[in-house]
Amino acid sequence: MFTLFHHPFCPQSRFIRLALGEHGLDVRPVEERVWERREAFLALNPAGTTPVLIAEGVPAVPGAAIIADYLDETYGERIGDRRLLPTTMPERIEVRRLMAWFNEKFFEEASGPLVTERIYKRFMGEAIGGGSPETDVMRAARTNVRYHLAYIGWLARTRNYLAGDRLTYADLAAAAHLSAIDYLGDVPWAEDDAAKAWYARIKSRPSFRPLLSEWLAGVPASRTYVDLDF
Repeated sequence: MFTLFHHPFCPQSRFIRLALGEHGLDVRPVEERVWERREAFLALNPAGTTPVLIAEGVPAVPGAAIIADYLDETYGERIGDRRLLPTTMPERIEVRRLMAWFNEKFFEEASGPLVTERIYKRFMGEAIGGGSPETDVMRAARTNVRYHLAYIGWLARTRNYLAGDRLTYADLAAAAHLSAIDYLGDVPWAEDDAAKAWYARIKSRPSFRPLLSEWLAGVPASRTYVDLDF
């Protein structure tokens, strides 16, 4: 049993929850509000960010990319041809490139600002940045979602999955970020049918079910969020 310090709408945390699900590993989730800067949490990850994975016999594993590598190195061979990080170097480079694209670039430009403005700020005190969402920030992030969605669509039209012939961490990372903002209704699915069809495939996987069960009081999910045939 693992313990995962996360926030239900943290996109990187969602990525790791999907990865754990694909590996068939049980996890005890612990919600962490990183803006509270708890000393006990900062002792686990001085960067003060989620996710952080706790596994018996190893130090705390902080950050989505490090956790993904840890899971592959420890459990990757066990799932055989369903391994989420391929074994050849060119494939591994491409998967890691796309993981970074979504967990860093997409997060900075789109999913991070939208989740912060529309969800996190509801629970943050004004002294630490809480309050009303900034419309200019959200407008820019929604514009950025469009070009990221177009890139996903291009990948989906030229490959079976985003990084190649089979499901990898790249698909899980992209889907995790999209899921967080799809809850808010901020993904313009009508603009790219290939991206929409690819996301529907990932969304229908059993590992996705716990994410689709997430609900936030006072912020209803969009119409497309739980609909597998959206």
